[in-house]
Amino acid sequence: MGQIICAGLGPGDPDLISVRADRAIRGARHVAFFRKPGRQGQARRIVTGMLDDGAAEYPMEYPVTTEIPFDSLEYNDLLSRFYDDWAARLRDLAATDDVVVLCEGDPFLYGSFMHLYVRLRDQVPMQVIPGIPGMVGCWNASGTPITWGDDVLTVLMGTLPEDDLHRHITCADALVVMKTGRNLPKVRRALARAGRLDDAWLIERGTMPNERIARLADVQDADCPYFAIVLVHGQGRRPVALSGDVE
Repeated sequence: MGQIICAGLGPGDPDLISVRADRAIRGARHVAFFRKPGRQGQARRIVTGMLDDGAAEYPMEYPVTTEIPFDSLEYNDLLSRFYDDWAARLRDLAATDDVVVLCEGDPFLYGSFMHLYVRLRDQVPMQVIPGIPGMVGCWNASGTPITWGDDVLTVLMGTLPEDDLHRHITCADALVVMKTGRNLPKVRRALARAGRLDDAWLIERGTMPNERIARLADVQDADCPYFAIVLVHGQGRRPVALSGDVE
């Protein structure tokens, strides 16, 4: 029996792939990756030029491509059947050989691979290779530390209801909002209500060749791709101890 290896690819720049993930990708005979129908897929783009010429590729195409709330029964049913189907396919492949699954960012931080992992972990040997989360690439691209001292970092999904976004934003020191895209107008309103809009930045395709960094207040709502994260940098809630006070 083989195993399923999930390789975390990091935020988008191939140079930020770990040595372990690079080794697994280059030696893979079977490679699976998520993508939208008709697209190359972000994960596949990141590993361009890295796969062996004889590697078999398995694009896992989402049945739906629009982020909607978790309480949508139809959306969850479609995705559940999609993950069930691909879990079975990967299990069959791993019966005789290793399979590498590509995952942007870190597989265990809001990654699609998690849904395959919970279905397969008791059936097939599995290895998960960590990756630099996309948000980390974005706040480093901004050139400003995301947290200082005792700042609390809050990570939100743009798919949350506006009132929930506002409530969490009001309590946050430093803030990351993922899954923006079509949710950007709602995110903007919640930030404005909380008095944080002027401090917010939009990072598009962080660490990638077409990276863009702009103040959120200056960005049009329609001008926001899926691979965009909103950041509000922390300011430091308490003084940091002087170096002489640190043992």
